Amino acid sequence: MPEDTIYPPHGHHWGEFVYSFSGVLELQAEGAEFRVPPNFGLWLPPETEHKGVNRYASFHCSLYIDAELARTKGMPASTCALTINTMLRAMLNHLRLSPPRPPYSAEESRLLEVMLDQLITAPSAGSYLPDSADPQLANLLAFLEQNPGNNQPLKQLAEQFGSTERTLARKAQRDLGMPLSEWRQRLKVIRAMQQLQAGATVETIALDLGYSTASAFIAMFRRLLDMTPDEYRRKVG
Repeated sequence: MPEDTIYPPHGHHWGEFVYSFSGVLELQAEGAEFRVPPNFGLWLPPETEHKGVNRYASFHCSLYIDAELARTKGMPASTCALTINTMLRAMLNHLRLSPPRPPYSAEESRLLEVMLDQLITAPSAGSYLPDSADPQLANLLAFLEQNPGNNQPLKQLAEQFGSTERTLARKAQRDLGMPLSEWRQRLKVIRAMQQLQAGATVETIALDLGYSTASAFIAMFRRLLDMTPDEYRRKVG
């Protein structure tokens, strides 16, 4: 899908699993915003109204699951990002090259059943980059989104926003489900992917995101996406 593609509000009778081979999925559903990079997929339960936009070009696929099957198999009851393992990613890539068409052969049916088993057991990652309804924490997150290269310690940020380090840490764990340091790194990797797609160099991106060296940025990127920035750029290209 090209950049600036808009998906108006819609829903399906079936459940939908969306996986991005390149680019960041950006969807709104159930009153929350989901920004999901590769290595994760987004699960939308049956009848879930959602809308979205591609700020940058992306390449993704959808796997639709019958509503009754999703219920009886125990797929999540609410929209969430799912962590994708190496085997499931390989199967998605296989189907990308040769999408099956109903009626499925016995071999195709077995493959799809294995994929469903993998989705059922995939760990939930929430919205990957969650937000907060707490005014204090929400203001801080908005500030960081506008300044992804900010490297102030949590103690300084807390003072800047009229709080304490301990209070912000507690609110982050409560509302985001992770330490604020992890949220900041997830924000950085999403911004990095957008810049990589736009053609920026690794060195430039590292400096923009507040890293003193390119190697430190590369290590963070590899930890979160299981690939280096250059590998990601080749994959997108």
